[in-house]
Amino acid sequence: MPSPEIEEFAKLMVEHVRDQSIRDGDRKLQAQANGVGAKRWRELKSRGDLGAISKVLIPDVVDSVLQHLLYAIDNELLRLSFTASTGKTIDLSNDGLGEMCGWYLGGGDGWRERFSKERYVDDFADVKARFAEQLRQRDERNKGKESGPES
Repeated sequence: MPSPEIEEFAKLMVEHVRDQSIRDGDRKLQAQANGVGAKRWRELKSRGDLGAISKVLIPDVVDSVLQHLLYAIDNELLRLSFTASTGKTIDLSNDGLGEMCGWYLGGGDGWRERFSKERYVDDFADVKARFAEQLRQRDERNKGKESGPES
């Protein structure tokens, strides 16, 4: 389980890096955007349905960048410290226990799901749904066995 300082780092990273990056990508698609990137994206959009593609592409790219960042920290390729709001400074590679990339994606309770206010694609949603259905079916089968043989 991550420490409160690691959780604070995660929340700030998701809110100020991930969500801001997604909003930036979305702004580039708006008609009134005048930046170089926005003009380039509009040119691409005029050739196809970039709007639909971007709804998935933007968060996927941002999540990929964050996964690689956290992997580099987890594996001590990038040594960073973080000072929490309490004033406590931690070494992310040591205190993250080499698990921050996993904590980011999580399994229904990852940092992205818990802290992000922007969209994301849950690549495992169908797996979780199938697993939940299998558990439900097992519980149904076990209900009959719990009552035991009839007297």
